[in-house]
Amino acid sequence: MTSEITLFVNPTAGRARARATGTPRRRERGRTQPGAAERRVHALAVAVERPDAERSANPAVRAAQQTAAALRAAGYTVRAVLGEDAEDALARARTAVADGTGALIAVGGDGMAQLALQAVAGTATPLGLVAVGTGNDFARALGLPVRDPAAAGRLIADGLKGSRVREVDLGRIGDRWFATVLATGFDSRVNDRGNRMRRPAGRLKYDLAMLAELAAFRPLPYRLTLDGGAVREIEASLIAVGNGSSYGGGMRICPGADLTDGLFDLTVVGDCSRATLVRVFPRVYRGTHVDHPKVSVVRAATVEIASEGLTGYADGEPLGPLPLTARCVPGAVRVVAP
Repeated sequence: MTSEITLFVNPTAGRARARATGTPRRRERGRTQPGAAERRVHALAVAVERPDAERSANPAVRAAQQTAAALRAAGYTVRAVLGEDAEDALARARTAVADGTGALIAVGGDGMAQLALQAVAGTATPLGLVAVGTGNDFARALGLPVRDPAAAGRLIADGLKGSRVREVDLGRIGDRWFATVLATGFDSRVNDRGNRMRRPAGRLKYDLAMLAELAAFRPLPYRLTLDGGAVREIEASLIAVGNGSSYGGGMRICPGADLTDGLFDLTVVGDCSRATLVRVFPRVYRGTHVDHPKVSVVRAATVEIASEGLTGYADGEPLGPLPLTARCVPGAVRVVAP
């Protein structure tokens, strides 16, 4: 395996990323010139202008610094490749993969991991995760360090040297890959409302969005088709399609989901009242909600899901309105993991 590695950093960190990794602020594409150091790590970032105070305080910048330090200590050299925005950064990531980078390392949360998946899924290039976002559910599912970039950097360096790379499944909707959960229903409506709210910031915004959605909540009519079978028409509060077991920072909505079985776990929360939903939903953190009589779990490799007025979210990112068809692709990505 080549010793060149690409470090893919959260787009909100800004141009400080080049300095965060201790490298020149210049643009490069592809491989380094002949005669470069034996072990070279390329840092791929998105150039978004931000005030200096924001740059220095940004967690992604600090995480990039710690990750780069851990990789240097393992014998790698870190360099930066800047992108003008997320689209340009993804294009550069794909170029790095096509040019034979030894690994793509995503620094951020589940959204950043999903962006990196669009470059490495279906290739032989390993993906490393430095989980410093809000949710970090993909990293949790893989047993990786969370909010500890130095430890994650060391694990990635050791894993690449020791060939500790394994294949895991991904979900695919059209040409878009996802790693954890496709959310539809009450949970996706909370996301919709939270994304429209300008204040407050952070998780409190989504807590308030949840209360607002509960006040107006009614079960939703779905049309569900599994593995090309008969169309099922059901009333449900939500349907979650899990490649991984959790979303939202540890909410184990699909607690039995396995990243290596070639199947989705579908958690269907039925046509329950608001009061029942309030009692059942908090149990997702332990995964015990599946024991409630209004909750059922089914497994399938392909899921077609339709409902009016709903947006699908995967890895916390909006995919677009339903209907959507998701397919579980076995062994779609190689990840550096214990």
